[in-house]
Amino acid sequence: MNVVDSSGWIEYFANAPGADFFAPVLENVDELLVPRICMAEVARYFHREKGIRQALHALAQMEEGRIVEMNVLIMTRAARLAKDYKLPLADSLVLATGRAYEAVVWTQDSDFEGLDGVMYTPKKKK
Repeated sequence: MNVVDSSGWIEYFANAPGADFFAPVLENVDELLVPRICMAEVARYFHREKGIRQALHALAQMEEGRIVEMNVLIMTRAARLAKDYKLPLADSLVLATGRAYEAVVWTQDSDFEGLDGVMYTPKKKK
C-alpha cells in the first residue's frame, strides 16, 4: 500500500517537474490510501491558486483511492511522531496513516527525509 503526501499530489496535479516520481503510485489506485488531511491540504492549495473548480477536480481524483479517516490510533500515533520527529500536524498524520497501514509514504517534503517507510525525493526546480 502507498500514501502520497499532499506535496506529491500537488506536484502531480500541477504537472510540475517532480510529477513523474509520483505518477506510478498515484495512478495505481488499488494500492493507494488517501488520508483526509491530504485532501484538505490539496483542496486549500488549488482553491487558493486555481479556484474552486480545480480544487473540486483534484478532490474527485483523490477519491479514486481508499480514503482513510482519522481515528484514535492514527491520532495518537501522530501525536507521538510529531513529538519524536518534530513534525507539523499534517505531516505527522500522514506518517501515522502510513505506519498504521504498513504503507510506504511518498513525498518531496524534507520533513520526511530519512524516516523509515518513506520514499523521499527532493523537490525539483522548474
